[in-house]
Amino acid sequence: MAAFAPRQKLWLECDGRLVMSDYRLRLLELVAETGSLAGAAAAMGLSYRRAWGKVKELEENLEMSLVHSEVGGAGGGHTSLTAGGEALVAAYGRFQRRMADELDAAFRAELQEVLPPAQRQAASPGA
Repeated sequence: MAAFAPRQKLWLECDGRLVMSDYRLRLLELVAETGSLAGAAAAMGLSYRRAWGKVKELEENLEMSLVHSEVGGAGGGHTSLTAGGEALVAAYGRFQRRMADELDAAFRAELQEVLPPAQRQAASPGA
C-alpha cells in the first residue's frame, strides 16, 4: 500500500483578490526562463490570451508591473520580468519551500505515528 504524504496548495489574497499562487508563480518563472510570454503559455498548455490575462490580473491586484514586453522585429519580441517581478518570484519561491518544510515537519510531529506502519512516509523537506 502506498504511504500517505501531505500536500498543500498555496495562494495569497488581498481583500479577496488573488495576488499570487503556485500556478501563477510557475507562469512567471517560465516567462523568465523562456524570455517569452508565448513560450511560457505554450509550456503550460495555455493560450497566449489566457496567460496574458493571468499576468494582467496579478499586476492589477498587486498594483505593480511584473513583466516588460518589447515588440518584436525580425527576431520577434521579448518578455522579461521587471525587478519587482523577479523579487516576487524569488520571495514566493522561498515561501513555497518554507511552507513545504513546515508541512512535512507538522505531518511527522502530529500524524505519522498514529498512521498504520504501512502508510507512514519517510517525510523529507521538500517532499
